[in-house]
Amino acid sequence: MRTINQNLILLVFLVFGYSSPVLAAPTLEQTQSTMKTATQFMLDKASYRGGFVWSYLPDFSRQWGELEARRSMIWMQPPGTATVGHLLLDAYHATNDEFYYSAAERVAGAIIYAQHPSGGWNYVADFNGEASLKDWYATVGKQAWRLEEFHHYYGNATFDDVGTAEAAKFLLRLYVEKLDPKYRPSLNKAINFMLDSQYPIGGWPQRFPLMHDHPSKDHPDYSSFITFNDDVAAENIDFLLMCYQMLGEARVREPVIRAMNSFLVMQMGQPQPGWALQYTTEFVPAGARSYEPKALHTPTTAENIQQLIKFYYMTGESKFLARIPEALAWLESLQLPNKPEYEGRSHPSFIELGTNKSLFTHRSGANRTNGEYYVDYTPGNMLAHYKSTSNINVAKLRAAYEEALAQKSEDVVANSPLKSMGNIALPKYFTLGRVSVSDLNFRAQKAATAKKLPDQAAALINSLNKEGYWPTPLYYTTNPYNGVAPATKADNNYSATMVGNEWDTSPFPVEKPVMGISTGTYIKNMGVLIQYLQALTQR
Repeated sequence: MRTINQNLILLVFLVFGYSSPVLAAPTLEQTQSTMKTATQFMLDKASYRGGFVWSYLPDFSRQWGELEARRSMIWMQPPGTATVGHLLLDAYHATNDEFYYSAAERVAGAIIYAQHPSGGWNYVADFNGEASLKDWYATVGKQAWRLEEFHHYYGNATFDDVGTAEAAKFLLRLYVEKLDPKYRPSLNKAINFMLDSQYPIGGWPQRFPLMHDHPSKDHPDYSSFITFNDDVAAENIDFLLMCYQMLGEARVREPVIRAMNSFLVMQMGQPQPGWALQYTTEFVPAGARSYEPKALHTPTTAENIQQLIKFYYMTGESKFLARIPEALAWLESLQLPNKPEYEGRSHPSFIELGTNKSLFTHRSGANRTNGEYYVDYTPGNMLAHYKSTSNINVAKLRAAYEEALAQKSEDVVANSPLKSMGNIALPKYFTLGRVSVSDLNFRAQKAATAKKLPDQAAALINSLNKEGYWPTPLYYTTNPYNGVAPATKADNNYSATMVGNEWDTSPFPVEKPVMGISTGTYIKNMGVLIQYLQALTQR
């Protein structure tokens, strides 16, 4: 039995990153007991009808996804509801304990509730119904200055931020686990959603069914544009390939091929052989949110180069490598000098069409009502939430290209999923690596200091509190909804902050974080314990 002081010391070590104390290697029983206690808490106390947001105050008086959420709401973006589902299946594989399979089924119930009739998912769902969700969009969502994707309630589903792909993959995993027929209808809806929403050219819109009712001041509604942003095409290809492999779904093969070919079609010609974040249906680069101008995008170009190499390994077709050297040379030509205004990054993010000039996004004002974003050629004073410069390792990309080029032709497609319909098992674990791309609170956590896996596991077992969760500092919070922001200009400068004035509901960092409950921390810590279980059973 640990004393209160021992618990406090362990918590300080865990949260603030000091060297871990020497702890005895946990037993199998201790590890499994901790995993079950933490999971029972998350299911019975944190979740709402099997669904999750990203973080909670201990008394559940406030909770957050990407924005502050109501208690009846659940979040689909990782590390939300579907990611917890993946974790529970991982724990089931590690322990063979039916408790985790039953828990995954509880999560599946929430995911199926949240599934749009078209087959996809929105960022968020509300168990209090659509009227409640519409009201949240019209209040909290609409006043989040920088989170423009929440300014308008479309009533459809989105591919943005991996929410639909994450949920669809979870339903696929759950179905193939025991071939329970009750999950097949929702899985079929998800597959059909991917196929129905695909444009003939092979790309996907950001949202579907298509809506055109929220245009910006200088371009049409961007949610219908062909989208590379946030790996929309890559994630959809990944899911469809899983269905091809696991279910023998022959009908998805041709859409996958079209999707891969769309990367070739969308690459611009010389002298700017890169890619944009999104394109009109006439294949012209287009703007999206106010701080995403009509331009070419260097991070998307780097990501698409990686995807083309991956497609080459799937198909053995040299067309996927043919124009990579042009894109690499273009990226190399855009290298930034080492100056303070570029904040130590290697490349401008946005490149003007035609001129090849770097574009920089800024903002003025204090909130949704009186603020605005604008674009110019002047570096410095960059947005805190969406930088105009990026780090791109062109040398690493070139090395990957040259490695692919050097492969023997017979070896290139040896492990291609396109050659193995119905013959390849899904990975056993899905959540043991990177957990999140969106949750600012989770991303702000300190890395574990213990180097050895037994020490990490011991620290986690000892730091689980008596309630059953790992106390986590919540480095980000939000202003409560305060009504519609006034039009009067503010005195303070919010051009380089994460949030505007008190009317802005966007997340922002705090100097003194409160301790709370983090879904991402639960997933990450459970992953460490699963890895430790693997090490114990392999002895």
